[in-house]
Amino acid sequence: MSDLAASWRRACAALDVVPADSPALTTLRDELVARYAEPHRRYHTLQHLGECIAAFDPVVALAAHPGEVEATLWFHDAVYDVKAHDNEVRSAAWAERALLDAGVPIEPARRVHALVLATRHDALPTSADAWLVVDIDLSILGAEPARFDEYEHQIRQEYAWVANDVFRMKRRELLLHFLNCPFLYGTAYFRGRLEHRARENLRRSVEQLED
Repeated sequence: MSDLAASWRRACAALDVVPADSPALTTLRDELVARYAEPHRRYHTLQHLGECIAAFDPVVALAAHPGEVEATLWFHDAVYDVKAHDNEVRSAAWAERALLDAGVPIEPARRVHALVLATRHDALPTSADAWLVVDIDLSILGAEPARFDEYEHQIRQEYAWVANDVFRMKRRELLLHFLNCPFLYGTAYFRGRLEHRARENLRRSVEQLED
């Protein structure tokens, strides 16, 4: 949690909304932490948030607006209902509203809104910061095999209500979609470090789903 606290302070400072430990911002941080700790989550948890922040740490200098990217990481899965299709839309709306309430100007707040929507992964990112956010969100695909396997298990747990044959078919379709992309990562940093292992992980998972 100390890394999360440091990340929150860094984001608030970069967005010029200080002090980060003010009652309003502390309440907002605690509410976000509580969302990521919801009992129905298995992958989209504080572990995922922490991994995203850890992935951002070495590439902060690559962000055009570091505070906006970091705030996006905090909000991108703030709303997570496994049976809903508008989680990112609702998370983006919450992010924009919360940032405006905290005194962030409208343009940065709107950019965070757009960055959260980029994590729907339904279109190519339209800015350097969006590429960075998307790559960070997908960095799990290039994790060490043991962590990737844990991730796959966590996703299955989140969709425990889905029949096994249906889940395997849909999951295979999604993983093949990623494999068929010309590249998984848009930034040179993440592509160079994770692309090869991510494709190995995806192929292995697809093969297991076909067994």
